[in-house]
Amino acid sequence: MMEFLHNYTFIYYVFIVAISLLITSFAIPSILHVARFRHLYDDLGHFRKEHDHGIPRLGGVAIFVGFTITSLLFCMTDKSLPINYLLTACIILFAMGIKDDLSGVNSNTKFIIQFIVCAILVILGNIRLTGMYGVFGIYELPYVVSVGLSILIILMVVNAFNLIDGIDGLAATTGIIANGSFAILFIYEKQYELAAVSLAMAGSVLGFLRFNLTPAKIFMGDTGSLLIGLISAVMALKFIEVNMHTVNKLPQLYEAPALTVAILIGPIFDTIRVFVIRISKGGSPFNADRNHIHHRMLKLGFNHLQTTLILTGVNITAIFMVLLLKAYSNSILIVLIVLMSLTFNWLITFFIRSKERESLALRNLFI
Repeated sequence: MMEFLHNYTFIYYVFIVAISLLITSFAIPSILHVARFRHLYDDLGHFRKEHDHGIPRLGGVAIFVGFTITSLLFCMTDKSLPINYLLTACIILFAMGIKDDLSGVNSNTKFIIQFIVCAILVILGNIRLTGMYGVFGIYELPYVVSVGLSILIILMVVNAFNLIDGIDGLAATTGIIANGSFAILFIYEKQYELAAVSLAMAGSVLGFLRFNLTPAKIFMGDTGSLLIGLISAVMALKFIEVNMHTVNKLPQLYEAPALTVAILIGPIFDTIRVFVIRISKGGSPFNADRNHIHHRMLKLGFNHLQTTLILTGVNITAIFMVLLLKAYSNSILIVLIVLMSLTFNWLITFFIRSKERESLALRNLFI
């Protein structure tokens, strides 16, 4: 009986990935046709653009359609996730994203809408952190702190995915790794509805990725990157929470906070790094530049695919490091993840300096 149930569950998950992938794959050619007919191309004149020809940036529409239809068709409804609030938030963010991709949205308006979306999920949907597992000595969180911190986390992850969407395949690959990892962990913990939502997103992005790898035929735009960031943030919060409130002796992963940081370390570390650098130089943290890690790797001569594969490898290494060292506390594991990220960034700085000075001198590590 158990073997039959496991087989049925496996087929169910395969269907979710397959259907979401197919919907996105079939939607993109139609979007490409409309974009070309209406001349809806990316802004070639922007200094941050990496391409020399017009490419539609409406791929997020296909991701949204694939994810939403699959979620409505296959995702089970139970108390583990308020799917009505989640889809409401997705629709609001989708509407803003497509407006931004087509004609632009004022930054203040974007922030207000994102804040409303976060409030819907955290306050109405009760998707929030209630404790910290003793990370850095913090255990239970008061309600107000819990709400504020949860909104901040969702805002940061949503915008972090938006910021790493600067080269072909990077945001999509990171989204697949994040939601695929959460899906595997949710399946292990018997959180079937949460696994289904993660797989619906992973399948949708996978269907998009084949059109986004170099040479890219389409970009996901803000519509796609914001949606991937939103679902990834929600899955991160739910993953940490379900491990604190397990019942009926379900598996419990005490390293959940560290695992979550490892899964999302790519976009989070890069966003914090560029914000700190911009502020330290007296500028606004929201002023666009070409100082993201993927831009720095392009400086070294790597192409889009090579950069994406290297950053993906670093992300996966962080996840396996946590799993191998799970006997240590979350605090130690998080510090190790940050140190690994800082070391990787330091090495990039070293090689950029060495390339500019045409010398592999040790002083390039420090000056």
